[in-house]
Amino acid sequence: MRIIQSPGKYIQGPDVLSTLNNYIRPLGSRWLILADPIMRLHVARLSSEADGLHFQTEIFNGECSRQEIQRVAVLAEKHRCDGIIGFGGGKVLDTAKAVAHYQHLRAVMLPTVASTDAPTSALSVVYSEEGAFEEYLFYPANPDMVIVDSTIVANAPVRLLVSGMGDALSTWFEAQACYESRAANMSGGQSTRGALNLARLCYDTLLQEGVKAKIAVEQKVTSRALERVIEANTYLSGIGFESSGLAAAHAIHNGLTQLDECHHFYHGEKVAFGTLAQLVLQNSSDAQIDEVLDFCLAVGLPVCLEQLGVKGDVKDKMSKVAKKSCSEGETIFNMPFIVTPDSVYSALLVADQLGRKKAGLPAQV
Repeated sequence: MRIIQSPGKYIQGPDVLSTLNNYIRPLGSRWLILADPIMRLHVARLSSEADGLHFQTEIFNGECSRQEIQRVAVLAEKHRCDGIIGFGGGKVLDTAKAVAHYQHLRAVMLPTVASTDAPTSALSVVYSEEGAFEEYLFYPANPDMVIVDSTIVANAPVRLLVSGMGDALSTWFEAQACYESRAANMSGGQSTRGALNLARLCYDTLLQEGVKAKIAVEQKVTSRALERVIEANTYLSGIGFESSGLAAAHAIHNGLTQLDECHHFYHGEKVAFGTLAQLVLQNSSDAQIDEVLDFCLAVGLPVCLEQLGVKGDVKDKMSKVAKKSCSEGETIFNMPFIVTPDSVYSALLVADQLGRKKAGLPAQV
């Protein structure tokens, strides 16, 4: 059985939030807006009560945790909401999706950055209150709608767009691994050829447009390259990973979240290094690894552990990361060969040294 899944509707373009009410009116009249604190000034644009629409705004507390999901769910029930609007980054959106699932609400995602593929997916990544990975929550349906205002994305911090490219960078390699191993995708089925080709298009788009898109955001302007990278980071990566599957790169990311020094780095920055480690783990060609390293350096993604804040006791720390990456049920076991903590530990150290060499940093013993 082959399955491909996606949100009900995906909308992207400059200033599309100005017509938000037209899109959500058919879905319900009472909405809870869960907003990132830094988007306070933009919330007024969303909450103009017209044509029978009513909005209740709540500011996100900062972590997609069980406690935050419960807190927001209580508010949604109190205000008798028909739906929830997630307005912010990936953790805001993941929390909104969880609340929508548990409260049986419509879900509309308004990502304000192109930093992850969270907006389109039927899952949430749950962390502890301290920011350590805890679990994935899987839902029977994707969000009803994803609306990406590229003007807002163009004015977001550049590092967030680059982090999104780091997350999207893994999509093709993890999809390819799952396809070869015939691993189940996030829906429990096999990948379709369409999903696999979307994953490949995601990778090709990053290589072709990534640097130009970064420059556009540095100048706070939209461009064709930026529109394509937003689509790659958000939609192509989302459909690619969810309908093809995850493998080593994201499992290694989850392992890295155990290190305190990695907590202030973004999801996609850790995934980028996880992608390099996966390429080493599967013994990819020198040309393939160099292509990924060159891309990471060109856009500013980390290529070694030092660039993720890991400087002392590297071998001991990587042993812990490797063991966590190989926890029972982790996606690393979707690789098309036997994976052990020892093989992951070796891949982490080799990837680190390859990255250091490419970045012109001295080798570490």
